[in-house]
Amino acid sequence: MSGIAPFPSFLVERYRIWREENFTPHQADYETLASGQNPDVMVISCCDSRVYVADILKARPGEFFVHRNIANLVPPFKLTDDYHGTSAAVEFGVRALEVKHLLVLGHAACGGVQNCHAQCSGEAVAADDYQFVKQWLNLMRPAFDGLDKAQNREAQVQAMAQQSIVNSLDNLLTFPFVATAQMSGALTLHGAYHDIGRGILSVYNPQTKHFEEL
Repeated sequence: MSGIAPFPSFLVERYRIWREENFTPHQADYETLASGQNPDVMVISCCDSRVYVADILKARPGEFFVHRNIANLVPPFKLTDDYHGTSAAVEFGVRALEVKHLLVLGHAACGGVQNCHAQCSGEAVAADDYQFVKQWLNLMRPAFDGLDKAQNREAQVQAMAQQSIVNSLDNLLTFPFVATAQMSGALTLHGAYHDIGRGILSVYNPQTKHFEEL
């Protein structure tokens, strides 16, 4: 197929190291995994290359069903003829895999949040030139609208990132199958915010409505 390049040599080398150091000593475990997945946890996180969910939460292969998108957003339930990658992942995780926990994981220094904040503030930003990104980030506008504009920009961006996590959790409950599983006790929803530079994970407390550092 034209336009497809040969596989990069540095990735070939990394694969060979993984196979020698990780796969071979645990081949029996991987053979068991090959028969099917049964994760208890689904995580919706950002595409950001610095957010390594399995490492942060010490997950082994097969433990987490992970969906990543720009700024870890969940749209509200809506049936249309468009393509719905995040909604499809939620549907599969909750209905097919019957995960017990669904975590929305946001993070500090998120480019999506920063661009949306600037965009909502009327500034010209890089996202203006990307039609898919710009449309996707509109999901975050309610988080911007609720900000305390008296705060400085840094505080606003952090508050926006955290409120967006809460909004995504609320949007999850607009999916009938998520709401049913949550009400029956089969599924619990969680929100968390990872500060990359400090290595701090803050989790959302629904009673206080604040993120609290672990």
